[in-house]
Amino acid sequence: MELTLDVIKGLRLYQPRRGYRFSLDALLLEDFVRPPRAERIADLGAGVGIVGLLLARRYRRARVLLVELQPPLAELARKNVALSGLSRRVQVLQADVREPKGLGEAGGFDLVVSNPPYRRPGAGRLSPTEQRAVARHELALSLQELLRAAAYLLRNKGRFFLVHHPERLVELLLGLRAHGLEPKRLRAVHGRAHLRAKVLLLEAVKGAEPGLLWEPPLVVYGPDGAYTQEARDICQL
Repeated sequence: MELTLDVIKGLRLYQPRRGYRFSLDALLLEDFVRPPRAERIADLGAGVGIVGLLLARRYRRARVLLVELQPPLAELARKNVALSGLSRRVQVLQADVREPKGLGEAGGFDLVVSNPPYRRPGAGRLSPTEQRAVARHELALSLQELLRAAAYLLRNKGRFFLVHHPERLVELLLGLRAHGLEPKRLRAVHGRAHLRAKVLLLEAVKGAEPGLLWEPPLVVYGPDGAYTQEARDICQL
């Protein structure tokens, strides 16, 4: 597999040159995670490890579990953990999120994050590249299976953060509540201010009381086509 070595927010990462590569969505998700402290973090569908590694660097005492189904990506995640010097605190597990009992202790995590596939099978064009197809379409993990796994892993009052597609917001909110995860923060991300939202950032808390905070929108590009200042700050450009 041909690789590239990229530097993102000061973190060096190997990625497939032609397979699945992380996008801006991963950086938006990591920035959206705001608890002041965390001790046990799980990244479900971690890819090459970008979100979990950035969180491990931010939460310096946390132990982080990167869960990835696809063996080539899991192996790259291990390579990136070693490259970042975080092997003592970050573990990579090549496993199926649909089997949460194999991921760790029930209630053993206080923070779970995920940048999952957004589209149902049959919705939109399926990528001919297997890595991209599995990462973008729910071929190996449905939304409900993801929510079930997050609820299993989180302790009471633990926090779940994910990025997803706006057209599935109702399904997301209903599914979260069905699994005991109460939606607490929501933010829409727009490519440009006059265009409809491209993705949503959502935080839910296990066992929390109802009450949803809808935050101001995040706009990625300004009128000149360049990143807005907030987007630049998130990406540390």
